[in-house]
Amino acid sequence: MSSPKADTARTDAPARVSRRNFLKQSAGATGGLVLGFHLPLMGQQALAQGAAAANTPPEINAWVVIQPDDRVVIRIARSEMGQGTLTGLAQLVAEELECDWAKVATEYPTPGQNLKRERVWGDFSTGGSRGIRQSQDYVRKGGAAARIALIQAAADGWKVPAGECTVSKGVITHAASKRSTTYGKVAVAASKLAPAKDITLKPAKDWKLAGKRLARLDTVDKTTGKQVYGMDLKLPGMLNAAMVDCPIFGGKVKSFDEAAAMKRPGVKKVVRLGDSGVAVIADTWWRAKTALDAMNVQWDGGSNASANSAAFAQVLAEALESTDAAVGNDVGNAVSAIDNAARRIEAVYSYPHQNHACMETMNATVKWTSERCEVWLPTQNGEAALAAAAEAAGLKPAQCEVYKIHLGGGFGRRGATDYVRKAVAIAKEMPGVPIKMIWSREEDMAQGRFHPVTQCKLVAGLDDKGEITGLHMRIAGQSILATVNPQMIKDGKDPVVFQGLNPPGPEASIGYTFPAMRIDYAMRNPHVPAGFWRGVNLNQNAIYLECFIDEIAHATGQDPLALRRKLMKAHPKHLAVLNAAAERAGYDKPAPAGVFRGLAQTMGFGSYVAACAEVSVSKAGELKIHRIVAATNCGHAVNPQQIEAQVEGSFVYGLSAALFQECTVKDGRIEQSNFHDYPSLKLAQMPKVETVLVPTGDFWGGVGEPTIAVAAPAVLNAIFAATGKRIRELPLSKHKLAND
Repeated sequence: MSSPKADTARTDAPARVSRRNFLKQSAGATGGLVLGFHLPLMGQQALAQGAAAANTPPEINAWVVIQPDDRVVIRIARSEMGQGTLTGLAQLVAEELECDWAKVATEYPTPGQNLKRERVWGDFSTGGSRGIRQSQDYVRKGGAAARIALIQAAADGWKVPAGECTVSKGVITHAASKRSTTYGKVAVAASKLAPAKDITLKPAKDWKLAGKRLARLDTVDKTTGKQVYGMDLKLPGMLNAAMVDCPIFGGKVKSFDEAAAMKRPGVKKVVRLGDSGVAVIADTWWRAKTALDAMNVQWDGGSNASANSAAFAQVLAEALESTDAAVGNDVGNAVSAIDNAARRIEAVYSYPHQNHACMETMNATVKWTSERCEVWLPTQNGEAALAAAAEAAGLKPAQCEVYKIHLGGGFGRRGATDYVRKAVAIAKEMPGVPIKMIWSREEDMAQGRFHPVTQCKLVAGLDDKGEITGLHMRIAGQSILATVNPQMIKDGKDPVVFQGLNPPGPEASIGYTFPAMRIDYAMRNPHVPAGFWRGVNLNQNAIYLECFIDEIAHATGQDPLALRRKLMKAHPKHLAVLNAAAERAGYDKPAPAGVFRGLAQTMGFGSYVAACAEVSVSKAGELKIHRIVAATNCGHAVNPQQIEAQVEGSFVYGLSAALFQECTVKDGRIEQSNFHDYPSLKLAQMPKVETVLVPTGDFWGGVGEPTIAVAAPAVLNAIFAATGKRIRELPLSKHKLAND
């Protein structure tokens, strides 16, 4: 990878740039998405890998470039981190383009060029399962606009009406005159035409590529080792950096032995990172890391040095009974209904801090001068990374560029920009030299943006027939928005907290109807920063609600499926996926001897999901998860094979979290440091996963995150069926399943 030539023109003094203002300014008067807006291909610079290129063919529009040999380059603004968004979006563009899929390749546009072109590619952020569902409309229109221009160019050359021409796999035909041509031959002429104003998209029933089980475009390079990740990147003259920040958030560096590092081979410089961090730059990363270790850095933990998980758990327990709660969903008078109930059932659940633990640790490569800053990195949000780089560099966004690389895992962690800022700060110490900063696994674990820690108290009132008269859920715990976007919190209410528990609507709505219900939230934030973690708050909310519904079913002598069906009559889409999972699992038939079943359902990220888990527990207390049947209604299924892979992958992630993963705080710092004390599910522990797709085709939902939420509660409910033990505190590894 090499960079485009730096813009050497001087600019005015730099200004601080927030992401919010950056997006406002860059959207311009057009409001952002300018489909078909024509410029020579990125100023005659190749987008892929940020490399300069000569004789680049003109683009048809911002999304489509046609090579003379009929190869098609589709630009993808969203990030690829293993979830398959790159292939899914390419399918949608190619579907409308009517090109030959065998000739399709992809490339990333850069956020810097997006800024220059008034955000023609729209939102670069990839998270919240939004990659396809929130860009499907305008990327499809980009493909359709390109097709219209290419057909028009051919028709103009033949002097026939465009309506008489047809296209298939990039070959345009005029049947009446028996003439045909290819996209590559008319691309130059098409690039000069004004974009179509009225675009009609294909109905899903007419799809030829979208909706099909096509192989992913990135699989071959990843399996052959050709794919370059951020940690693999090499640039001419590049040096390497290792760093360490105070393991106690809010703490500072007390002392370190710089001389011990400088006497080691290959070391170029020791860098102080503000008050809290130190880095070493060397010719290789290992030399930088071992020199860093030799410096014996000492820390001043400050006021957070005595913080610990047990103390904060007590804070949350007290908050469950407090009066300062923000209401997220309120129906009737739940308090009165419960107070006057013939019977009460209550339980308290808890969910710990967890790290994203991406296989590829945080890294970025930066080349900085007083006039230009270039960053190569795996990021879930190129625009936020550009804004952060500009601020850290002391330059304007127009003087900076970010070249996005495929991510070795993201899960929400790489939507943050803390690691970008630190990489830029290090590179500023050696102007003009590319510096690749890589975090060690231990640093990655210590400096996470963690899944929020919460507790939940659930109370249900029942009448003398065992029917639910009222439900009260009190969530106490950490707010993600308090860390990442505090201005979105109003009157103590973090709306993200209520995922899966919202009133009926298109996003994260509860799937049950109760005569009276109150769901509220008491915010309590520790010093450990929170972040968006795959599935976000849907994970623990599904556990809290679905396990408690299971508790009510068993306490009242009702079948868990029958009770859910009774409560879900007014929620047909929720009920449909639950029924689909139960039917595929054979819920109406006895399970195999020694095997027990558990159910769960939820709605989040625009999609409806459900699961039926089958488990067994030996006399010694050993758990085996035999099978999980998962049903998903994501509205439109762009690539069923990818959806199945996403479901399976999300279960690996979700079950790892539920069974093993917890980040605990002692003396102000995270205790876990690597996979030996923060393990993931092993291959032998992975259950068989059967995915049932029930797309209704009337909306666009997400896939990567919603299904993760139903794996854990389905398994926990099955464990209760097998053992009679109710697990209310995760991870499961803290509990013994054997009968005493």
